[in-house]
Amino acid sequence: MKKVVSMRNFTAAAMLGIVCATGWWFASDAGQANAARPPIEGSMQKFKPADAPQPAPALSFVGKDGERIELADFKGKVVLLNLWATWCAPCVKEMPSLDALQARLGGEGFEVVALSLDRGGRNVVEPFLAKLGVRNLAMYLDPQSTAMSAFKPRGLPTTMLIDREGYEVGRLEGDAEWNSEEAVKLLEHFIDGGVRPPAMMKTSG
Repeated sequence: MKKVVSMRNFTAAAMLGIVCATGWWFASDAGQANAARPPIEGSMQKFKPADAPQPAPALSFVGKDGERIELADFKGKVVLLNLWATWCAPCVKEMPSLDALQARLGGEGFEVVALSLDRGGRNVVEPFLAKLGVRNLAMYLDPQSTAMSAFKPRGLPTTMLIDREGYEVGRLEGDAEWNSEEAVKLLEHFIDGGVRPPAMMKTSG
């Protein structure tokens, strides 16, 4: 059993290394909008709404003090789940904007969950965030990289938008300016009870 678990951990780590070593940037074209659809413009052009939203998969990770946290614990809030690692340059680039976004919108209705996939856990992540000057984001850790198999991202960073009911309504691959006015408008659409697809704008790519 230990060998099986070890191989799974090794495979997950290898996948992360391959995906992030190559690096990538994603872009998509926006479709036409109408009043019932959230604004997808400017820095949010890479955001891809889900054609058929599904419940977010079960995911368990660790908090700063070692407490076990379930993604389902955030149900009732709109969650921006960001998968990142300290060795991923685009992840580091967007971290200050995620921190600023949490300060701007965070509260009873919204939470940025920046989930580190660093195998070193708190010993690596805590001093790194302190060096970046991150003050508003809670520390969430996934040293076993279980989020990779749960959400199957194509690379890092990948950010999932999960509505109050626990459905993934879209994701953005690559880094973004999360504290931009375009991002805030998009997120406020869901915080204010905006509908999920098919009423949402679809993008290609």
